[in-house]
Amino acid sequence: MRILVVEDHERLGSTLKDTLVQRKYAVDWVMDGEAGLFHGREHQYDLAIIDLGLPKLDGVSLIKELRALGKTYPILILTARSNWQDKVLGLESGADDYLVKPFINEELLARLNVLLRRAAGMASPEIRFGDLSLNTARKELKQQGKVVELTSYEYNCLEYLVLNRDKVISKTEMTEHLYDQDFDRDSNVIEVFIGRLRKKIDPDNSVKPILTVRGQGYRINADL
Repeated sequence: MRILVVEDHERLGSTLKDTLVQRKYAVDWVMDGEAGLFHGREHQYDLAIIDLGLPKLDGVSLIKELRALGKTYPILILTARSNWQDKVLGLESGADDYLVKPFINEELLARLNVLLRRAAGMASPEIRFGDLSLNTARKELKQQGKVVELTSYEYNCLEYLVLNRDKVISKTEMTEHLYDQDFDRDSNVIEVFIGRLRKKIDPDNSVKPILTVRGQGYRINADL
């Protein structure tokens, strides 16, 4: 999952990025509203975290611009202002949730997980398919009750497929959502991740939880 962070406070922005990367998210961090608008317009994201008090273009205006461009991913606003008017203004501009600074990282991560689940139409953090269970809160995969050890990229690849289980996901789309802007992207690497996942969760190729749609990409087997 790829997240856009727009936060002008250097220490907080750096901490946010480090926290999210540790939780297996790909993160692009910029420090003003104009840069946020550029990235939000030019790149594909699964969620954005936007501070209201931004230089060059304030957070409310940024959110309105992104929504006007047809960007529908969830937006979490950060504000140092505790009065209710600012929270309402942020939500009415198109944001989906808010956090008042300072906040605890665990609350931030919990809110992000809920927003991502809602966007995918999932009510529970635990998503079952066949004998597999993916927990998006713990970032963990279990098969028949036993934890399956996955690398960060393997997990993110599987999670994106599961959260978009009604879609065929192209290698290009997967690459856009797995890597941040600084990564030298190669969509052929997705084939490697899919191959590794298949070996770990379906070594004898009998269940086929991940299907290849020739010429289009991959999807989760809807028959599981």
